[in-house]
Amino acid sequence: MTSAAALPLADPELTELLTGRLALVEERLRDAVAQADALADTASRHLVNAGGKRLRPMLTLLAAQLGNGMRPEVLDAAVVVELTHLATLYHDDVMDSAPLRRGAPAAHEVWGNSVAILTGDLLFARASSMVAGLGPEAVRIQAAAFERLCLGQLHETVGPQGGEDAVEHYLQVLSDKTGSLIATSARFGAMFAGCHPDVVRIVTEYGEKVGVAFQLADDVIDLSADGAATGKTPGTDLREQVPTMPVLLLRARAARPDASAQDRELVALLDSDLSADVDLAEAVRGLRGHSVVDETRALAVAWAHEAVAELRPLPGGKVKDALLSFTDALVDRAS
Repeated sequence: MTSAAALPLADPELTELLTGRLALVEERLRDAVAQADALADTASRHLVNAGGKRLRPMLTLLAAQLGNGMRPEVLDAAVVVELTHLATLYHDDVMDSAPLRRGAPAAHEVWGNSVAILTGDLLFARASSMVAGLGPEAVRIQAAAFERLCLGQLHETVGPQGGEDAVEHYLQVLSDKTGSLIATSARFGAMFAGCHPDVVRIVTEYGEKVGVAFQLADDVIDLSADGAATGKTPGTDLREQVPTMPVLLLRARAARPDASAQDRELVALLDSDLSADVDLAEAVRGLRGHSVVDETRALAVAWAHEAVAELRPLPGGKVKDALLSFTDALVDRAS
């Protein structure tokens, strides 16, 4: 698990506080996934035990420091957003046929698709039970985020419709699939810490934009990073024909009348059967060395700058500085 200390927070007192609060979230998270049924319990603990960055609960705790971050509801909210995120991972890995998650075999590789999907459903149920204890407004916010998560996955699956710009379509998918829950994480933190509605709105808008930046950075990492470091097989999205920003930018280039032969050949390779590891590795190499990766990295930075701009109305101080550092850390992963 990533602790607050692993993020570049300048204030040691805030780092110590958040590290302690994250430890409590981790403890409650493990209790929350426990099931009476032996198979359900093992499958539910699978991804929790594999660790993870815990970025969403981290953001909940950090945003809460803009108010009374010690309220018990803040911890419950942090667990809710991570439970929801974990549930989506079980489903996403089935849909993407991803063999690895966080360095461990994906749940569907261990127990099959049906068990993986049902385990995700169980975690959604636990998240719903916990959020009910936070009141009707929290339930409404969680339900809206869940709806956007589903719509984002649906739109990614069916792709852009006739006349729809593929890049704009993809950015909306990222906003729904990733930005919605990260925005909810920040919103819950500020809301349950008793912050003014203006502050809640600011961190919500920040979370939405930083979520898109985070996912664009992930598109770069999927191609450029070592699988041993990320815990995921490089190029899995390519193999399963899941769209990512570098591929969309490449396709747009290759569709131009003046497109280079190399671009068209690379698109043809991406559209071929990549089930063999050697073919997938060739596709990853070809895309990794292309300028569309740098363009995607630049887009991630641009979205991060937009996220930071949302924070301008907040007063200066260690919490605002930490949010700025949090943003830098998410995007710098793709450098």
